[in-house]
Amino acid sequence: MTPNRTAFFVSDRTGITAEMLGHSLLTQFEHVSFTEITLPFVDSAEKARDTARQIDQTAAKDGSRPLVFSTLVDKELSGIIQGANGFYIDCFQVFISPMETELAVKSSHTVGRSHSVRNNNSYFNRMEAVNFALSHDDGQTTKQLDEADVILVGVSRCGKTPTCLYMALQFGIRAANYPLIPEDFEAKKLPSALHDHRKKMFGLTIRADRLQRIRHERRPGSTYSSMENCEYEIREAEILMRAEGISILDTSTKSIEELATTILQIANLHRHVY
Repeated sequence: MTPNRTAFFVSDRTGITAEMLGHSLLTQFEHVSFTEITLPFVDSAEKARDTARQIDQTAAKDGSRPLVFSTLVDKELSGIIQGANGFYIDCFQVFISPMETELAVKSSHTVGRSHSVRNNNSYFNRMEAVNFALSHDDGQTTKQLDEADVILVGVSRCGKTPTCLYMALQFGIRAANYPLIPEDFEAKKLPSALHDHRKKMFGLTIRADRLQRIRHERRPGSTYSSMENCEYEIREAEILMRAEGISILDTSTKSIEELATTILQIANLHRHVY
């Protein structure tokens, strides 16, 4: 039987940092099943006491103490939660104290530094990147493609949209995407609006069986989702992309994170981390 444990991600702000650090560690224990609970905005003694009670109740119910990943800055609040029946892991102090020693300065211990709007220009650049990705999704417009950092092409439902949105939101990359359709295959060339942008283009492909399952959920029983049509579109799209000299990435078994990172690395684009 796979053991099950509860893991809390506790933060005085959004909880994103605690989730990222904690989840990265939990994935190393593949033989344990984890129930993950995020508790954001724990920014008062009352909320900290409520969190401590929830941890105690979970420990009593599970019969084992939960793991508690915390990015709380306030020592009073962290002290309250450390008093609960949980295995407390202070994600910041694990790193902050050694860094203070190395840098010979004290950290600011400021609440909300990790995911706050510290730089208005950076924040608005990221929002503009998201707006750009949305307005240039699925070939809605081919205007301003000269402003795009990358352009993804491929058949419908191969993963272009989520990859573009991830790059925009996570890294502030202006990403557009354009679907390759039967008319393009018959013409055996890219649409004219894309001709001048080959250097920033990446092609996405996918296994036919996976594409068929994805399309079947959207339009069951249609020609669009048939295996024959999926095989045809993938084959013709790959022929076209190779003829145009476009790098091709297979999305069948890669995560959005892996795809985005690979594209940024090949394109030599700077990753803006927010």
